[in-house]
Amino acid sequence: MDYVYKNPNAPIEVRVKDLLSRMTLKEKIGQMTQIERRVATPFAIGNLSIGSILSTGGSVPFENAVSSDWADMVDGFQKSALQSRLGIPLIYGIDAVHGNNNVYGATIFPHNVGLGASRDAELAQKIGAATALEVRASGIHYTFAPCVEVCKDPRWQRCYECYSEDTEIVRKMTSIVSGLQGQPPQGHQHGYPFVAGREKVIACAKHFIGEGGIERGKNEGNVILSYEELERIYVAPYLDCISQGVSTVMLSYCSWNGRRLHSHSFLVTEILKEKLSFKGFVISGWKGLERLWSDFPNSEPSGSDYRNCILSAVNAGIDMVMVPFRFQHFMEELTSLVESGEVPLARIDDAVERILRVKFAASLFEFPLTDRSLLDLVGCKQHRELAREAVRKSLVLLKNGKDQSKPFLPLNRKAKRILVAGTHADDLGYQCGGWTKTCLGSSGRITIGTTLLDAIKEAVRGETEIIYEENPSNDTLERNDISFAIVAVGEAPFAEVFMSGDSSELVIPLNGPGIISLVANRFPTLVILISARPLLLEPWLLKKIDAFLMAWLPGTEAQGITDVVFGDHDFKGKLPMTWFRRVEDLDQQADGVKMHDPLFPFGFGLTYSKD
Repeated sequence: MDYVYKNPNAPIEVRVKDLLSRMTLKEKIGQMTQIERRVATPFAIGNLSIGSILSTGGSVPFENAVSSDWADMVDGFQKSALQSRLGIPLIYGIDAVHGNNNVYGATIFPHNVGLGASRDAELAQKIGAATALEVRASGIHYTFAPCVEVCKDPRWQRCYECYSEDTEIVRKMTSIVSGLQGQPPQGHQHGYPFVAGREKVIACAKHFIGEGGIERGKNEGNVILSYEELERIYVAPYLDCISQGVSTVMLSYCSWNGRRLHSHSFLVTEILKEKLSFKGFVISGWKGLERLWSDFPNSEPSGSDYRNCILSAVNAGIDMVMVPFRFQHFMEELTSLVESGEVPLARIDDAVERILRVKFAASLFEFPLTDRSLLDLVGCKQHRELAREAVRKSLVLLKNGKDQSKPFLPLNRKAKRILVAGTHADDLGYQCGGWTKTCLGSSGRITIGTTLLDAIKEAVRGETEIIYEENPSNDTLERNDISFAIVAVGEAPFAEVFMSGDSSELVIPLNGPGIISLVANRFPTLVILISARPLLLEPWLLKKIDAFLMAWLPGTEAQGITDVVFGDHDFKGKLPMTWFRRVEDLDQQADGVKMHDPLFPFGFGLTYSKD
């Protein structure tokens, strides 16, 4: 028998049609199903023709597993898929959102909000390429990145996943897609998925659409906008991603004018697939179908409730469903819906065609297993230097000197004695933020990298005594021989999970203001804020300190901070979002009114140079 779909020289669409014609309904629905690795048995993969497996944040082969361990695991799953009746390879997906951040020892880049401060499209593309190499070295084919939403309210938990409040900056930074997937050749069909070989990954533009404008920053909330406003502010970055051949689009948990995106056929099918000509596949969010039933994400619909969730989501245009654990129930219900005619078979065929198109475009049929020659690139010096450059370019200097005629920075690396203090001065996990090792992130030496304290010690090269106390003692505060202090404070890591990042007050937590005040009362002080977003900075506190800079969530390479504060490089970063003076002012911003009295305006950022 001539299996056309196995011929790498045949056109992709011919291969898709040939393979689809050979598939049973059970195999088609299996391809539409993405399950979590913890339930991915050989039986499920092979006998049910499961299309994709994912690791949620923190779901790892074992603690501190390195890339070769991940590759062994993923290849094991893939071999089960290849032994199925048709031998359709699976796609393994992961949230590699600022480097391959689930894998121990990988390079962790600044989160997107920091990259937005750099406004450097070429840098974003290089980071995408480096991330792709480290992801593929781990056997993984697919990253749920980038987030190209436009964030209008820092109270929203996912604000650090966004590049900016400004649509044009977000559009510029979509260049990361070409880094992750490769640059499509001239003449490439608009909207068609493109992945340039084994050193690139399948990318995912998310979360479609408008969630950066949710009412009052309430996660999974409501976006109240006209279609014209939705299109003007939020659609353009997706169109840019689609023009670059992005292979998948993930839907948002939010609602648009009261209707959830996961059941919104107008936005998903008529706009995304038809008007924007997107030819890849649309994927749900984690347990996204359940959100259609209840506003309580830990509740589980059952019976007719769950059946209706599936019905509305699939008919709206979702192609692959991130189940992730109830996959057999999902498959049974979807099969029944097709057999009853409630979900047309044509809708199933469209979904599977799109999934197979991406698999063929990514050359998974030709190269399903890991290329182990890439392993040496994980956490390599070149990638860490790129991350260090990204940190340098993302820093935003907001104050330099109590007197404008006498700048405080750059610091003197030959000072006699420097006090380093604060919760974030020697905490790698705090530097990296959420979606690092686990979805929520954590504190401590969670991976391989350089803390701010490490970087300061390296920068002064032993010529200066460094006194480090997270909370300085009275004895230290009473010393008269300390030249100046560096205080690093900020937020503990968080993600949208369990509403861990909800904040209606946006104060600096962990007694940050108290530590700043205590130290600045005694010594000339540089304050470095390591945070997912702008936080409330009281005028009296800002007045006390000599210099203030925003480092965002810089990742593993804190030398990028010391490169700039000690004067080896100038500041480049500009605020990607307005820094509010009062939290209540954010309500104006969210309503589309320009903030009239910000603490620092959008685009603000000082430099050493006078021009």
